[in-house]
Amino acid sequence: MSSKLRVFIAGHNGMVGSAIVRQLAKVENIEVITRTRKELDLTNQQAVLSFFQEQQIDQVYLAAAKVGGIVANNTYPADFIYENLMIQCNIIHSAHLANIQQLLFLGSSCIYPKLAEQPMKETALLTGTLEETNEPYAVAKIAGIKLCESYNRQYGRDYRSVMPTNLYGAFDNFHPENSHVIPALLRRFHEAKLNGDTEVVAWGSGKPMREFLYVDDMADASIYVMNLAKETYAESTESMLSHINVGTGVDCTIRELVETVAKVVGFNGSIKFDATKPDGAPRKLMNVNRLKSLGWQYSVDLEKGLELAYSWFVNNPTNFRK
Repeated sequence: MSSKLRVFIAGHNGMVGSAIVRQLAKVENIEVITRTRKELDLTNQQAVLSFFQEQQIDQVYLAAAKVGGIVANNTYPADFIYENLMIQCNIIHSAHLANIQQLLFLGSSCIYPKLAEQPMKETALLTGTLEETNEPYAVAKIAGIKLCESYNRQYGRDYRSVMPTNLYGAFDNFHPENSHVIPALLRRFHEAKLNGDTEVVAWGSGKPMREFLYVDDMADASIYVMNLAKETYAESTESMLSHINVGTGVDCTIRELVETVAKVVGFNGSIKFDATKPDGAPRKLMNVNRLKSLGWQYSVDLEKGLELAYSWFVNNPTNFRK
């Protein structure tokens, strides 16, 4: 039998999951276990249970999820709530039945109320109405937190949750309609540069403020939180408020983001902001004091992260067609 720790990353082909795989693959005493969607349907309860019972997994990173931007969330609300609930319930319950003690659930900053006080503390959870456009997805993510907490309380498991801010980087989704703001902007400015366009139009006034975290920093934070001593994690959280925010604690205006993307891509034309388009919430910033107190903080600033993300995009041309 192998003496290595067998670690399963659910969602290893996704942006965050692949970053976790890259980092864990460098650790000598860890054996990374993955399965493609064809090999293991995470929405199939029996398939997931059988997998865990057969594989003798030691740790689970639950990074698998159906994700998308505002258009996708608005268009496919039933898909978002159903698939995410099924994935989470199957993995967390099956991990428990297979006597797996350690699991890390990756959530989202959209769990917090639409009008949450800024920067958003972990204590803001369930204190107000969610943003309407992604409420189904947010409800599923909140359920994931509560699943972890419930198995901890009832069965003494060590299931933890981290809530990232807006993420970007390698293996992001660059779909022209279903992607998030950074990959959408990188693609738009890149194509404008290739086409010789003299102007790019950005939606909204440019005034809202947003926080962004490079995906490799998120992977590093996830591994850090997973490996904290159980007593340390318990002392820094509460049994019914056990999740930890992951972010930079630094935000910028959308105008600043757009101008930085243009600089990184090398687009020299003009930028116009279409104020007739919606701005969304005026600000979304995470309070990351809990994670800082545990000894972790980000290392990749926004401009450097954008350079890395753009480099990956241009070197992986199949993403142009997504």
